[in-house]
Amino acid sequence: MFFFFIGGVQPKTVQLDKNPRTCPICGLSGAFLKRVDHWITIFFIPLFRIKKGEPFLECPRCGPVFKEEVASERREIIPICPACGRQLSPEYKFCPFCGKKL
Repeated sequence: MFFFFIGGVQPKTVQLDKNPRTCPICGLSGAFLKRVDHWITIFFIPLFRIKKGEPFLECPRCGPVFKEEVASERREIIPICPACGRQLSPEYKFCPFCGKKL
């Protein structure tokens, strides 16, 4: 008798909320709070969660943004206009290039 068993541990990304947030690095308001959990699977079907991951923001422009990256880059953030993508000074309330409100 021969048994063929396919199973193991696989990561699964879970979106924690449906409201987009502002990315602390680029300023784009499309980042979502996510978490990577690890599951025991059999035949690629998740059965039991064995490890709950740490929450992080995932921005479509920057990719995953973790707490350490946010803390280290917060001092060096240069605001970017969400409409035209140009770098701005932090004191601007309107973009001098396209006129959009920041």
